[in-house]
Amino acid sequence: MSQHASQSLSPMQAAWRRFCRHRLNVAAFWFLIGLVVLCVFGPFLSPYAQDAQDLELKAVNVSAPHWLGTDTLGRDMLTRILHGGRVSLAVGLLATLVAACIGVTYGLISGLAGGRVDAVMMRVVDILYAFPFINFVILLMVVFGRQFWLIFVAIGAVEWLTMARVVRGQVLALKNLEFVTAAKASGAGFWHIVRKHLLPNVIGPVIIYASLTVPGVMLLEATLSFLGLGIQPPNASWGVLLGDGSQVMQTYPWLLLYPGLFFSSTLLALNILGDGLRDAFDPKSAAQE
Repeated sequence: MSQHASQSLSPMQAAWRRFCRHRLNVAAFWFLIGLVVLCVFGPFLSPYAQDAQDLELKAVNVSAPHWLGTDTLGRDMLTRILHGGRVSLAVGLLATLVAACIGVTYGLISGLAGGRVDAVMMRVVDILYAFPFINFVILLMVVFGRQFWLIFVAIGAVEWLTMARVVRGQVLALKNLEFVTAAKASGAGFWHIVRKHLLPNVIGPVIIYASLTVPGVMLLEATLSFLGLGIQPPNASWGVLLGDGSQVMQTYPWLLLYPGLFFSSTLLALNILGDGLRDAFDPKSAAQE
């Protein structure tokens, strides 16, 4: 591509072009798209309900009627894995979205306000960092009971803290640059500067960090479900299936193997995607074009 054509691209288009240069990034992207489509629509095509039991059949390995076998209650594993994928992916994406919205807003305000406001807001972040996460989850469940939405609240209440620090650091680097100083001198208000000047310039780091947060959130949900503090039966997530499979892994190893393959391959693809986005938004990569 010519230098003129390269200069005509927007920053997002240029980043996407750099991302697509690497086949591994593209493969991870399309793998995740295919996985999402499979988890969303696959259960509708399955002849089995995710909680339908066949106590006479019990646990069997791969067979023609059950492509990934059945669990100890005779439930089809492929159907339960796809249902579990829905939950795990939804938790990962939605909790990350909530954390990003809170963290970006908090970090923008703290960084631009500066002074005592910034100091107080960052001390609040430090205090929340010091609070044990598991204790917070247990407290929520004691007060509200075992509700599905508590997973989003608990994870979102932790993950936005790092996002806020990342955004604040970006704002501190931007707030004294000429274009922000000029906006202040022209009489632009606080929120106008945030919306028009700062937010567009922190989108790249936010996208990078969010893409790397999704696998961490999914792993956190799996840990909670493994400990019995997350998704409750008969609903399933990949964490629930891994917990169930670990209890009978010596007798029925496929009950741990198949959910583990889905979960680990998804985390790997998400990490590859995050690394690819980080490189695509890297200013050094843009300077080399």
